[in-house]
Amino acid sequence: MAMMEFPVTADFPTWMGAIPGVSAMATGMMKKEMEDLDIPPVDEFLEMFSDAGGKIYACKLAMDMFKLTKDDLVDQVEDVLTVGQFYEKSAGASIIFT
Repeated sequence: MAMMEFPVTADFPTWMGAIPGVSAMATGMMKKEMEDLDIPPVDEFLEMFSDAGGKIYACKLAMDMFKLTKDDLVDQVEDVLTVGQFYEKSAGASIIFT
């Protein structure tokens, strides 16, 4: 079955995610777009980033909300920090993703 082609910039109303199959279709479209742009899979990207000396931290609030522990995360995550701890640690540094 051929996948429908939508421009990446097309509006995608949130409510459409509740329709059976739409979430899987959107995921497939995103994976294809990432493949076309030669973007590595997330696990490979995190490994490359970490190997290059980048530091990866998890958000304590998000961890608490989703009842996760550091053991639930990939090995490349350095620590779980509050927002205040993150800004203290990153003072004067270049923050790439927040």
